[in-house]
Parts: sequence; C-alpha cells; structure tokens
Amino acid sequence: MNIILMDHYAGSPAMGMEFRPYYMAREWVKKGHNVRIVGGDFSHLRIKNPKIRKDFTTQTIDGIKYTWLRTGEYEGNGVKRAESMMRYVGKLYINAERIARAWKPDVVIASSTYPLETYAAKKIAKCAGAKYIHEVHDMWPATLYEIGGMSKKHPFVVMMQAAENSAYKNCDELVALLPYTKKYMVKHGLAPYKFHNIQNGILSQEWADKQPLPDEHTQLFEKLKDKFIVLYMGGHALSNALDILLDCAAQEKDSDIAFVLVGDGVEKPRLVKRKNDEKLDNVYFLPPVPKTMVPSLVEKADCSYMGALDSPLYRFGLCLNKMYDCMMAGKPIVCAINAPKTLVEQYDCGFMADPSDVETINSAVHKLKNMTKAQRDEMGQRGKTAVLENFTYEKLAQRFLDIMEKNK
Repeated sequence: MNIILMDHYAGSPAMGMEFRPYYMAREWVKKGHNVRIVGGDFSHLRIKNPKIRKDFTTQTIDGIKYTWLRTGEYEGNGVKRAESMMRYVGKLYINAERIARAWKPDVVIASSTYPLETYAAKKIAKCAGAKYIHEVHDMWPATLYEIGGMSKKHPFVVMMQAAENSAYKNCDELVALLPYTKKYMVKHGLAPYKFHNIQNGILSQEWADKQPLPDEHTQLFEKLKDKFIVLYMGGHALSNALDILLDCAAQEKDSDIAFVLVGDGVEKPRLVKRKNDEKLDNVYFLPPVPKTMVPSLVEKADCSYMGALDSPLYRFGLCLNKMYDCMMAGKPIVCAINAPKTLVEQYDCGFMADPSDVETINSAVHKLKNMTKAQRDEMGQRGKTAVLENFTYEKLAQRFLDIMEKNK
C-alpha cells in the first residue's frame, strides 16, 4: 500500500519528538509498504528541525519518505503557532489533487494533535479514492477550554470544534491513543463501529540495543547503589506536580530512600532552588537523556514515579510514554494521577496514590521498599509481560495495518 501519514509535528530518533509516526511507519516499511510522513519544518517538540528552502522537500529516513512543508517558527501557544497550523493545513488542502495524482495513496492518515488536518486529509483521500483514517493524539478543542481557559465561544475554539466534529463524522476509521474517548467521540458524530484504541508503546530494538548513560548519570547511580531509588523522568512543568514529590522527600524519614528526577523544563530551576533551600539531601536532579538511553536509565531504579496535577482531561485515560517504558523495564510504578482504570491497575504492576496526598504517595513507596526484591520483580514482570504482549510497536503497527486493510 501507499500510505500518507500527515503529522505537523512528526519527528524521528535524530530529531526528537514526536516518535509515534516514525515507529509506526518504520514497521509498515518493514512489511513492504510505501510510507510518506508529511510534517512541518518547525515543531516545538523537536530537538532538531529540518532546514528546507521550499515546500514539499523530501528526504528518506530509515526507508520512510519525509516530506516537509514550510510552516514558520513560533514560541508558545500564541498567534504565530496558529498561523503555523494554517500554513500546514492550507498547503496540503490547496495541493490535494496534485498530491493524490503524484503519490497515489491507498490510505491517508491525519495523525492529529489539532483536528484541522481533517479537511486536507479528507480531500486528498477523496481525490485518490483512498481510505481516510483520523488518529487522535490530544483532545482538541477540549484542551483549549478545559486547560487553557479559553471560552467555548472563542473563534479559534469554535473553528477547532467544527473540525473535530467533521473529522469524527467523515473519517472512514478512527484511531484514538487515549482509551476512554469513545463515548465523547460518538457524542460528537463518530459512528461507534469506527472507533479503535491503539495506545503508545515501546520499540523492542531500542531495548535490545540500549545505549549507556552519560558519565554524570552513571556516577550518581553508583553513589546511590545502596539506596532504594524512586525515579521520575520527564518534563519539569507545573502540570507534572513535582512539588508534591519534593514534599514526599521532605517528610521522608528513611535515609535509605533517594528521589532522582531526570529531565528538564521551566520549573526545574525553581525546584532545584527549593531542594537547596530546604536541604533536601535525598533529592537528586539529572539532565534529560535521549530516548535511546531510557532503557539504561529506568533499570537503575527500584521503582518509578508518575504524577500530575488533577485535570478534567484525565477522564479520557492515560497514554504516557514513560508508563510503557517503566513497565517494559520490569519496575513497579507509583502512579499519582487521578484517571480511570490505568494499566498500572489493570496489570497490577504498581500502586495508585492520591496526587495531592503526600502520605498515600509515601505509603506506596514504602510498600514497595518493604517487599522483597523477588516480590518487586514479580510485580514489575507483570508490567513487562503486558507490554511485550500488547504494547510493542511491532504489534501496534500490525493492529493499525489491520484497520487500513479492513473491508478492502
């Protein structure tokens, strides 16, 4: 099949996030399909953005054709980002007939952070006589008014809502990353039989070929080798609720427990200052590592921690990359996020905790510490087995292919 995957922010291992389009496409290429990812030349998620001089510049990465559009740089979520979205979608919509003739897609996937891509994807698919699959990463426009505080009557929100409704009504199939979105989507026009939940996962090869950690990280873990290590990895933003983890460290009386936070973000300088001001000697900060080093990082921990501020969007469930990584590492998880039944609960590979209650988080940590290593390993292994059976990109990509080939 000829597959077009539209994702404004698509990345690759060398560029950085987002990784899912690359992982899926690479598996489809391995199975003999011709895959083209269409992205914008700038994304706030990437570490490195492609440098191009003209639209529709194509390069090949690991057998995947990446075609780039000039969409413009921006910072934050202001007008310039909105203009970047409009350039991306507009150029694809205007050139839909030419794209359909030149690339001859059998399947067009709008892999949507924001739903405006639906119009271009539907037009290209119609011109080519192709199947149109809409993939939903984030819940726009709900994110804008439930988290961003925008009015539902704001013109930008109204435009996004119209696009979301159109996508649900007009797609041939829908793939949602979040597990509990079906009811919402049906309410907004999706035929129930079109819904499919394909979550994130892990790439087996990255775990087989794991890269060693930088010296700074290796030296710290060597220093802490006799401690019980609680690992947090990821962003350091307000939404990650890391103050509660430092509160746990401040109240922790067991000197054998160490809290290691790996990552970066706008809140990190303040959190580091808080550690120093309060003399939290059981808290350690490390820089982020490339995704290829995550397997080596997680294996250094005794358990991992995931936390977040309460958000109405968590009613749709969790699909955090770190969750699958921690499960794959065979490490128990302390999950302090208010969400419907998570994989941590489903596969009994850790403990849930109240994200606003230090006592319940510390209690979960102590339950794990007081287990024997064999008991912790058994709990962690349940998570690893679940990932290997259900959440490798090899299997996720095949499930997606099955949807592409449905009713052919």
